[in-house]
Amino acid sequence: MASWITICDTCKREGWPGPAEGAAPPGASLAELVETAAEGTALRTRRTACLMGCDHGCNVAVQAKGKLSYTLGRFEPTAEAAEAIVAWARLHAESASGQVPYKLWPQGVKGHFVTRHPPLPEEA
Repeated sequence: MASWITICDTCKREGWPGPAEGAAPPGASLAELVETAAEGTALRTRRTACLMGCDHGCNVAVQAKGKLSYTLGRFEPTAEAAEAIVAWARLHAESASGQVPYKLWPQGVKGHFVTRHPPLPEEA
């Protein structure tokens, strides 16, 4: 089962000039970078209009059926951040439970975890 990276493409950050200036939201820039970094991997990516983590933008969620799910935030829309997100998501995909030992975390995701959710129960 594939791990998914869901990227909030409407996330804004302090200092963003806004749509009046013609600039894409920082979340859209991060989404493009994550999509590029995930090319050629087994990871799946998708965009959403909001993850409701506005105090932590830019936000992504990493999820897979039957595994722990995570929300990460406070990213700058950079290639380095996107590569760290994808590297951690690959470790999530390789883990049976979705839990990744801290010693394996890429430096670029440390300090960016916002929430962890248990897997949904299997339906009876």
